[in-house]
Amino acid sequence: MGNKNKTISFRVNEDSFETLREIAEERDISLSAVFRDYVDTLVAHDGRVQVVPESEIGEETDGAEFPPKVEVPKSFVREHERLELEAEHLREQLQEYKQYASRLQQKVDERDDVEEVVHLEDLDDELDTDDTYRIG
Repeated sequence: MGNKNKTISFRVNEDSFETLREIAEERDISLSAVFRDYVDTLVAHDGRVQVVPESEIGEETDGAEFPPKVEVPKSFVREHERLELEAEHLREQLQEYKQYASRLQQKVDERDDVEEVVHLEDLDDELDTDDTYRIG
């Protein structure tokens, strides 16, 4: 079963709407994208999203730094970059193979000199008839 998009509708006062529209314009995205980003963040953090003024970002809030920082080993970053490059290379190869297969298919389709195509399964069916020959 597919993941279907649902529509959420609600009302806000005019001042809030204008502020949200300005935020969307600043970020050069649609107003819907602002809400989708917020909902994605809310869902990703299990409904626990804290609004913190920019002046407090990086300061201690309730004993924990916000936004939280995580140190990642350089080996992990290098491996991630290597895998991204490998994935890009594989996508390029796949595209080349698809183009090659398309060219071969076009050549087959363009050939008019082929009179008859014989399928191996048909030959097997002909051999399975009751016409058997004995030597001896």
